[in-house]
Amino acid sequence: MKTIMIHEMPDHEGETVRMGAWLANKRSSGKIAFLQLRDGSGFVQGVVVKEDAGEELFATAKGLTQETSLYVTGEVTVDERSSFGYELQVKGIEVIKAAEDYPITPKEHGTEFLMDHRHLWLRSRKQHAVMKIRDEIIRATYEFFHMNGFIKIDPPILTGSSPEGTSELFHTKYFDEDAYLSQSGQLYMEAAAMALGKVFSFGPTFRAEKSKTRRHLIEFWMIEPEMAFVEHAQSLEVQEQYVAHVVQSVLQNCKLELERLGRDTSKLEKIQAPFPRISYDDAIEFLHKEGFDDIQWGDDFGAPHESAIAESYDLPVFIMNYPIGIKPFYMQPHPDRDDVVLCADLIAPEGYGEIIGGSERIHDYELMKQRIEEHQLDASAYEWYLELSKYGAVPHSGFGLGLERTVAWISGVEHVRETIPFPRLLNRLYP
Repeated sequence: MKTIMIHEMPDHEGETVRMGAWLANKRSSGKIAFLQLRDGSGFVQGVVVKEDAGEELFATAKGLTQETSLYVTGEVTVDERSSFGYELQVKGIEVIKAAEDYPITPKEHGTEFLMDHRHLWLRSRKQHAVMKIRDEIIRATYEFFHMNGFIKIDPPILTGSSPEGTSELFHTKYFDEDAYLSQSGQLYMEAAAMALGKVFSFGPTFRAEKSKTRRHLIEFWMIEPEMAFVEHAQSLEVQEQYVAHVVQSVLQNCKLELERLGRDTSKLEKIQAPFPRISYDDAIEFLHKEGFDDIQWGDDFGAPHESAIAESYDLPVFIMNYPIGIKPFYMQPHPDRDDVVLCADLIAPEGYGEIIGGSERIHDYELMKQRIEEHQLDASAYEWYLELSKYGAVPHSGFGLGLERTVAWISGVEHVRETIPFPRLLNRLYP
């Protein structure tokens, strides 16, 4: 008898197999018990028919409690009523560990309760689906960049300065020096691009931002590509091709998960490059027409502004050329204007906000030096970075995609706290 996992069942139709599983839920009548089984790879229904299984096995099945671990044997059969397409006709059950008083029952629970039990909440069908989609986005990310000649580079998590010159950093002591948890690997990725041409990183980043919105996490994961000899317009093409590739990969490989989440996939099927582009100037004008009198030229956009703009499009939309005063020091000025920079934020549809921020980077030594001074940054901390524009500087561009917001958008969940296994929020460091 072969031991398999649930996702392998389609390859074993008509065979009697063995699998390890947990009991997610059950229901039974006097003659049949339906066991909802999960093993990490998927969910399947196990059917125990009293007449065929016998009194002892049927009693065992009816007595199983939620989240009991077990080995189960049975025949794989087609089940056209289920989205998975198969079920298990159970012939044997071996209990490994009975679970008593499992705290997350099939009834409704409050968010704080579920967050306190995040280590168990991950076992639920919805959370399982979100994590599978997250994994597919990561897989498709590596696939896209490797197919397009990028090399994976790992920037440090402990840094001596802020990449964006902000104060929203977590401070720590690095022996007798000050250090910070990284809020972006970008500056280090620029150095890597000067050595390796096209590079990308994937890793955790940290923002000590006291925000409680559904779009914010304290610890989150970023994909950050940097490209030598690539100007801003070319970078936008890479961004839209990358996002389209990821979305189509999820549609192809996570059909069951999207269905389980009730996601309207018709909206995702439209996500193909190219994406629309509007200028910051046009965005301000649009918002004024929509009644947003609170926003003025020179202000950064908030969630309501981004959502209003996104609602006008079925695709993600680039907002381009933001004012120089609200963007980091390293962004290349616009060639025809001295008040805006060559940058773009990519706003996801359906109210999920900014998922990408990117720009062409300054490669002129004197201009970079001037910008560091204007932002009152510690010149000694940025000396190594300044040398990138001193020795063999070239035009280069890059961007950063926030994984959790992207997972939220593609999976259709409301809050980013459900898109990372163990979220770190303003008021939550447990579990």
